[in-house]
Amino acid sequence: MGNYTASTFGESIADQYDSLFSHVDSNQIDRLFELSGDGKVFELGIGTGRIALPLLERGVEIQGIDVSPAMLERLRLKDKDGMIPVQTGSFAEFEGSEKYDLVFVVFNTFFGLLTQQEQISCFKCVSKTLKPNGKFLIEAFVPDPARFDGGQTIRTSGVSTERVKLECSQHDRATQTVISQLVIIDDQGIRLHPVNIRYAWPSELDLMAELAGLKLYERWGGWDKQTFESSSAFHISIYGK
Repeated sequence: MGNYTASTFGESIADQYDSLFSHVDSNQIDRLFELSGDGKVFELGIGTGRIALPLLERGVEIQGIDVSPAMLERLRLKDKDGMIPVQTGSFAEFEGSEKYDLVFVVFNTFFGLLTQQEQISCFKCVSKTLKPNGKFLIEAFVPDPARFDGGQTIRTSGVSTERVKLECSQHDRATQTVISQLVIIDDQGIRLHPVNIRYAWPSELDLMAELAGLKLYERWGGWDKQTFESSSAFHISIYGK
């Protein structure tokens, strides 16, 4: 995918994103609301507002950033009064307009930063924008190289009477990168949505946090705060100064 850029996935899928990923875990909104307190919140990879809008409805003062103009346009269509200030750009390098009580990135979006250096840079930017008692929350999958056979996989990620979703991926263990196509088949035809990621292990994220002057406060195995353990498929990690 030589012509792939940070905005490629969002630009490709913006008009279908909300229908493809409509489910929002109520526990997720509850935990983010609790962590926000009465303070200011900033979302990295805010997209179409899938998480930000439910938080806004609860009275959370939230801002965000996204690299995809098409995704942000979808957010503006839903947030017609402009209640959520947004920036267009990469969250590898960003500056908040103020200091925040909570910065968060969910749904594996942190892995959209395609190099280790970009990921470290993000941690440093977050550290600069947090209040002294502020928190940085990351939701991400726990890497599982065993899901690939010969460095690749084809999986069915969704089947309904209206559509089929397939994931076709190739894995590079040396660089911890995965290049994929999300393939949607329905009565409109076949559509391809390319997505590349660079995953990081939880321990690697902890080291990135330390380099940015942050430390791990909590790590859950799910949004209902279950214990994180070796069998956990994903984690919610909370860092602070």
